[in-house]
Amino acid sequence: MRLLAAEQGLGPAAAAAAVAVSRQAWLLPGRQLQWAGLTSSASRSAAAAAAAASQSGSTGGGGSGSGGSSSSSSGAKLKAVPERIGFIGAGQMGEALIRGFLKARVSSPGKICCSVRDFDRQDALERIGIGSIFGDATEGGSEEVARFARIIFLCTKPQAMPEVLEALAPHITPDHLVVSIAAGITLVTLEEALGEGARVVRVMPNTPSLVQSGASAFCLGRHATQQDGELVETLLSSVGFCIQVQEKQMDAVTGLSGSGPAFVYLMIEALADGGVAAGLPRDTALALAAKTVAGAAQMVFSDDETSVLGMVHPGVLKDRVASPAGTTIEGLAELESSGVRGAFIRAVKRAAARSKELAG
Repeated sequence: MRLLAAEQGLGPAAAAAAVAVSRQAWLLPGRQLQWAGLTSSASRSAAAAAAAASQSGSTGGGGSGSGGSSSSSSGAKLKAVPERIGFIGAGQMGEALIRGFLKARVSSPGKICCSVRDFDRQDALERIGIGSIFGDATEGGSEEVARFARIIFLCTKPQAMPEVLEALAPHITPDHLVVSIAAGITLVTLEEALGEGARVVRVMPNTPSLVQSGASAFCLGRHATQQDGELVETLLSSVGFCIQVQEKQMDAVTGLSGSGPAFVYLMIEALADGGVAAGLPRDTALALAAKTVAGAAQMVFSDDETSVLGMVHPGVLKDRVASPAGTTIEGLAELESSGVRGAFIRAVKRAAARSKELAG
């Protein structure tokens, strides 16, 4: 509350009114979002019911139509993708996607190839069964990947993307689908570098994809087809939650869900430190902190009388925990007076701004 007053020039009463309006808007029936890979079948049903109640027809966009596929976290089994998949770059995020695809069985080691620069990466990939491993993308690796795979994931650092695209472009055909996970690299940049008619999809996944709990967003290039979108959606849904967005929203996605896991890890570490300061052993404090965060996040996707599209507003859940004159409201008051809410907002905005900077 103090943060709202300080940062937006509102007095305490006006800030309280703003929060109330925000929550009321959350409960309005007209809210429309396109979801893919919701965390449970119940959530998916709630989303469908809310959408049907708020409009007579279906909303356009590729985020919801995947021919019956659903995320692995919902318990539904995904169909295997028949196409071979190539990775140019297989660092932490690339390996997370590979492991996720294999764990969900939407692909197999024999249908995945990688182009990497160092032996450590090669050893790591070989340990998970990847046999087709090629050298540096700028020294012949791109050609090998393009020859092997129809779907090519670009998982290099944004700073290295220009030379990778230059090496890859001569080998891209109309049969290839190129999927970039590089922060800040726009669809126009990719399409211009890869040549006329290149089918391109831009994706922002995050590292919890490694444990099939990712939160990914994607947008389609000019020449990418609906089928391309459905294919990417299937792959991303195999490693967690997936949603289609407009490209102008991708920098915000990068700041929120792309960088967000690191922000949450910092929060878990701080909660655990607080537990230790209050007298708990370190391992006990860390386990309680991590499980608390995981459980609280799952509560947002629960169904009750306030749910909209299968989600409960976190402010509603917070108020249910904070009883009058209790321990929780004391802790919340301390967090608000310390500016924690504003720090998280600024962190997301700064990370989003950095994503734009990387685009040049």
